[in-house]
Amino acid sequence: MNYVFKADGETIERITGSFDREYFRDPVPYRDYRIEYDSCVINIYTSGKVMFQGENARTYAASFFSLEEVEKQEEEKQVSPVSSFPQAGSDEVGTGDYFGPICVCACYMDSKIYRKVKQLNLIDSKQLTDKQILEIAPELLKHVPHSLLILDPWKYNEVHKQSNLNKIKALMHNKAYLNLKDKGIKLPKLTVIDQFCSISAYYNYVRDEQEIVRNITFQTKAENSYVSVACGAIISRYAFLKEMEKMSEKYRMQFPKGAGSKVDIFIKEFTDRYGIEELNRVAKTDYKNTAKALSQ
Repeated sequence: MNYVFKADGETIERITGSFDREYFRDPVPYRDYRIEYDSCVINIYTSGKVMFQGENARTYAASFFSLEEVEKQEEEKQVSPVSSFPQAGSDEVGTGDYFGPICVCACYMDSKIYRKVKQLNLIDSKQLTDKQILEIAPELLKHVPHSLLILDPWKYNEVHKQSNLNKIKALMHNKAYLNLKDKGIKLPKLTVIDQFCSISAYYNYVRDEQEIVRNITFQTKAENSYVSVACGAIISRYAFLKEMEKMSEKYRMQFPKGAGSKVDIFIKEFTDRYGIEELNRVAKTDYKNTAKALSQ
């Protein structure tokens, strides 16, 4: 792992004075010193930047800079090999479920916020149980700046008459980021969406919006690389679970998740009890499950 610090003249003198000259290597342009000692390479640049590299980089970095500064860099690097702070990330939940809403959440994360929530299991929400989601998400909601959008099935069915699923998702992600901005969050250069369509298609979907968030990083499985996206996925999943819970209480039936054969059976049970019209209030009726279940 590399450690990089900004050093004043006194600190640079302390570093260079701690090693015999035999360990100094010839400098190159923009670099005043290069020291190679005990599985550690120390580069000192004319800008005042100091970089520690190698197996013992941590040991020597902590000799000249505070342990808190060293650990802060370790925390930020541990988020993922391609992640840095500040960052914003968004993800959606519910598109693979016949029943329930589509939830999209955008989250802002910097190193200070991360230190408040790093003890939580911030991984892909699909790897967490519902119980874990229900425990983790309230802490994220408390500490992480976020924007959560919930599109209920009734509204989805109306919107879907003019827009396909990917367009709906694109519009929701764009709106989630705009809501973050409205909350006073300055979107960082690293703003990530868990990719669900091509970049050109995404911007085509949102082209008629009054304001469009641009310079977005699109990456598949981004929740495994960016903690902000992981938080967005967890909060979205939490919102989805809570909405499903409300539906179950209202209709006194336990709605199944996903879109498998159990869902097909449940559709028939639900419509027998409440009718096809009411199905529009709880389900994304354009999914193939509707025709399959009601044709039986």
